[in-house]
Amino acid sequence: MSNSDDNKKTQRSIFKDAMILAIITIVAGLALSIVYKITEPIIEQRALEQKKEVYQEVFTDATSFVTDEELESKAKTAGEDLFEPKGLDNITINEVLIAQDSSGETLGHVMSVSTEEGFAGTITISLGYSLDGTIQGLEFLVINETVGYGQNATKPEFKGQFLGKQVTELVEVDALTGATITTNAVTDVINAGLLFLNEDALVND
Repeated sequence: MSNSDDNKKTQRSIFKDAMILAIITIVAGLALSIVYKITEPIIEQRALEQKKEVYQEVFTDATSFVTDEELESKAKTAGEDLFEPKGLDNITINEVLIAQDSSGETLGHVMSVSTEEGFAGTITISLGYSLDGTIQGLEFLVINETVGYGQNATKPEFKGQFLGKQVTELVEVDALTGATITTNAVTDVINAGLLFLNEDALVND
């Protein structure tokens, strides 16, 4: 057999292997796409359920949480328009919802607020405020502070000092031992939520 025939066989083999690989890639891609289409709504539904569970923890009397386009729009610009002029830097309202009871009556608001001023970076907190400004609850969604210091912010004894307070601004806060930066960051997040609600007349005096 000549070298020419060998080369042709080699080329055919390479072409065949390439075609098989291409077909496998296409089939695998289609399969992944189908799986994604099937699981996407399930994942989204679970995410919504988890979000509601968190908001339920910070506002236990509420049974539903409703979006409001006007509030969402104001929340997007609150950092630059509202917080920074008050010295509350690097704070973002990720989401704000209306908390309602089973009859649809508004009880207050829940929100997810982030700050970049934590000792180890981002801290995100879920907060619940009643219509009179009382802090109903708070839960940490993201916190990477130092174990034994900043991480103590997640303990009930620290969170408890905020609960039930009806104020327009937190001033006196028992700081975490060795974690002043974390304490200040958490306090700023809560104050940002209060400021947002008061600025938009969402708190009844």
